[in-house]
Amino acid sequence: MAKQGPMPNFETVDDYISNQSPEVQQKLKELRAIIKEAAPEAEEILNYKVPAYTLVTNGKRDQQIMMAGYAKFVGFYPFPTTMAAFSEELSEFKQGKGSVQFPLNKPLPKDLIVKMVKYRQSELMGK
Repeated sequence: MAKQGPMPNFETVDDYISNQSPEVQQKLKELRAIIKEAAPEAEEILNYKVPAYTLVTNGKRDQQIMMAGYAKFVGFYPFPTTMAAFSEELSEFKQGKGSVQFPLNKPLPKDLIVKMVKYRQSELMGK
């Protein structure tokens, strides 16, 4: 059952992760490591009360990628253009316009996530 009531305010990304279930914590830590591997210079912040990674210095919301934990999946929010570019490779996952759900009971597609982060970063850099 999902948590009820307003989402709490967290001080740090570590605080956000530590307030999730153990299974969600593990997936978020894995996803965080993959994002940091793909974009080591990305600044880690909280935006909309969830972990976000700026892909350009002082990046605004549309220059960030985000992640969030849920009861049965972790959400990854790389931006609609990235989702469109990788739609075929993401076909096995539930998707939204700018998001994808990675189920907790399956391994994260590390290579695909790395490619998506690098794609979005190069898109922002105009390459």
